[in-house]
Amino acid sequence: MRRRRVKITGIGPVTPAGIGRESFWNGIQQPVSHVSLLKSFYENSGVFTGAEVKQLRMDGLDLKFQAKRMPRHTQFAVVGADLAVRDAGLSFREVGERQSVVMIGAALMDFGTINKAVELIVRKGIANAIPSSLFMATVSAVSGAIGELIGGRVRSMALQSVCCSGLDAIGHGADMVARGEADIAVCGGTEAPLLFHPMMELKLAGLTAGNPEHPERQCRPFDLWRTTGAIGEGACVVVLEPEESPRPGYAFVTGYAYVSDSRGELCGGLARSAELALANAGLRPGDVECISACGPGHREVDAAEAAALQRVFGARLPSIPAYSIKGAIGNPLGAAPAIQVGCAALGLRDGVLPPTVNWQYPDPACPLNLSPKARFVEHSVTLVDAHGMAGTNACLVIQR
Repeated sequence: MRRRRVKITGIGPVTPAGIGRESFWNGIQQPVSHVSLLKSFYENSGVFTGAEVKQLRMDGLDLKFQAKRMPRHTQFAVVGADLAVRDAGLSFREVGERQSVVMIGAALMDFGTINKAVELIVRKGIANAIPSSLFMATVSAVSGAIGELIGGRVRSMALQSVCCSGLDAIGHGADMVARGEADIAVCGGTEAPLLFHPMMELKLAGLTAGNPEHPERQCRPFDLWRTTGAIGEGACVVVLEPEESPRPGYAFVTGYAYVSDSRGELCGGLARSAELALANAGLRPGDVECISACGPGHREVDAAEAAALQRVFGARLPSIPAYSIKGAIGNPLGAAPAIQVGCAALGLRDGVLPPTVNWQYPDPACPLNLSPKARFVEHSVTLVDAHGMAGTNACLVIQR
């Protein structure tokens, strides 16, 4: 059976660097970090930093339910889906009339809903429990909300593979379009973790900083003086269609693969997932002209990622232009790789690579070709990689 070529026809970013395609693209090209001090969640709870999405608006959406009652990760995804569908020159109604699928990934359930429900029980007793909170907080509820907006016979599915979730959603959506199981895939990732829980747990696990000094410098991907990185929030949803669609595409999704780490290794499966994704695209490592790296700014994770990339590209790695967007927007967990995909597609369109914000002192253990400023680099093949702390790895190949 012939597989169809799959193209990205719509991009809907919701990020601290900007909301909407051009706002995000202009913002992510600036050498600016959007990580800042977060408001104290509880008295004496300590210092928290993160990159927040600001000025989110939902009043232009025809919602069948109250927007303010939607969990924050669902709000991000719904706005991202609306932006992506409009960017593709479609409407939700038109998507619903086609053979369509919605696939959204997230690392976490919505802790905002869970926290509120637990606090209400603590304050007022178990008679005040909110049964709907159990369902609203799930990742599947995000895909369901978008599916309800689209209507028709759309199928929806959720994925939860830690920090690879958004990339896995796009990869699986692309496979469905390629196989002819769907004519339109609305897919991506979303995350809203900037709450006392899970931020307290993430800080205790050493995955986000608790230092009040210079929060904008606390996420330093691949930099010699990086520490833990910083957490962010946001979403990115893309519209995927077959090549014969009359709508223009930003780029083609040509290869995807995921491989888990073996016990006791860090990013061990990343090299294999990159090799498989390239093989699926009919390419070799020598064909890659750009790397959109995971690069969360964590000392061990960045080094392990760089080592995995070295196994794939060998001595050529330092010559391949690369970047990480997490110095600008923090690490929005499952949404991060979906935002990377949107960014990479726009980079292929314009021949531009965004800066690796806060990268200042090269680390010999991370010999990537990085720059703290945006670069004009004509390129045709980008490898997008993602790694999750539960041992998940995924890679996507997109081509002009």
